[in-house]
Amino acid sequence: MTAKEKTAVVTGAASKRGIGRATAHALAAAGWTVAVLDLDEAGAKAAADEVAAAHGIPAFGLACDVTDETSVATALDTLAADAPPIGALVNNAGITSPTPFLEVDAAEWDRIFAVNVRGAFTITRAVAPGMAERGFGRIVFLSSVSAERGGGVFGGVAYSAAKAGQLGFARALARELGPRGVTVNSVAPGLIDTDITGGVLEGERKAALLAGIPVGRTGRTSDVADLITYLCREESGYITGATYDVNGGSHIH
Repeated sequence: MTAKEKTAVVTGAASKRGIGRATAHALAAAGWTVAVLDLDEAGAKAAADEVAAAHGIPAFGLACDVTDETSVATALDTLAADAPPIGALVNNAGITSPTPFLEVDAAEWDRIFAVNVRGAFTITRAVAPGMAERGFGRIVFLSSVSAERGGGVFGGVAYSAAKAGQLGFARALARELGPRGVTVNSVAPGLIDTDITGGVLEGERKAALLAGIPVGRTGRTSDVADLITYLCREESGYITGATYDVNGGSHIH
């Protein structure tokens, strides 16, 4: 199966300046049929239309709440009827929270884990059996440098804990699914210029942040998207259980 005969699913890819949207474009450029899944149905469809027009490939935009099994099943059923089999899943959907631990309540903690961990579980659990059955799959988790260095960027303890949970999830899943031709890897971006970070990257704060990045700039969404696309290649089948840092050298360990 070439990329042209497989679909790549990217969750949370409706945001115009997000990593998910850039990843959808990069995968489409590599020949994948692309499915954008997002809570924002109109945004997902707009992203799919944009990707299809730019790369001349089929693209699908579907409403999907990754925390809800019924919503995930409905989206995947729709996809199965119209698109090639799923060959790649990019678990990009996520939410952040800057709330300090001494102020966070149980509801917020659960909400952060619901999207970042339970959401990734729900859609991965729905997609992985088909990959294993077909003997090919690429699963990529969007973690964060916050999981590795213990917050201190934008996310608080809840976010760091959830993103660290994804790393353990991915590593254990890589062991289980490796014999079935499915690789599972994580990408841990540092400071990337998206809608989430854009508002705070100004003036003295930006200067201070850039001073700690050896390459001297913030990351671009394409920096992350290109790596994800590399990990989804058929030729990358000997890479699994790995965590790739994309942070310009701001966190070296």
